[in-house]
Amino acid sequence: MSDKFKKITTPLTDETVKVLKAGECVLITGDIYTARDAAHKRLIQLVEEGKKLPLDLNGKILYYVGPAPAKPGQVSGSAGPTTSSRVDKYTPTLLDLGLKGMIGKGLRSQAVIDSMKKNKAVYFGATGGAAALIARCIKKVEMIAYEDLGAEALQKMEVVDFPVTVVIDCEGNNLYITGPEKYKK
Repeated sequence: MSDKFKKITTPLTDETVKVLKAGECVLITGDIYTARDAAHKRLIQLVEEGKKLPLDLNGKILYYVGPAPAKPGQVSGSAGPTTSSRVDKYTPTLLDLGLKGMIGKGLRSQAVIDSMKKNKAVYFGATGGAAALIARCIKKVEMIAYEDLGAEALQKMEVVDFPVTVVIDCEGNNLYITGPEKYKK
């Protein structure tokens, strides 16, 4: 399997992001951070108030997920992506603060794509139907902030060979556009 995948580690650098191209399959090893709508809203409130964020976003990847509770003996329950457009209004601000990668599913707004190009960031897609399989790549979960949000809390996940596809690269190439174009011919 790994010969078809490009392997990367976190934190992401400009150099790593620049070599990732829309359509490539990638295995991520390192730390990724979970955040959904409510956590994004709180992060932006802190930014607007001039307060310190609970994590330094430089080089980080945010995974738009609300993992299911872990069963006995598991680190995490099923951990499939949520629809990324739900956080689009917050994303350009976080990209300006150093965020380098996002994992989710679905289309992104033009404002997000423009900010990704400006900030050299990448958007990865994870397969929603493979949530239980994805959870096997999660080796450790640590609460960072907003525990009261339950599954939507800001958490750090240590992952090994977490499978994703580059959907939008740092040049704005978008698999949701180029993929279907290949089949129209």
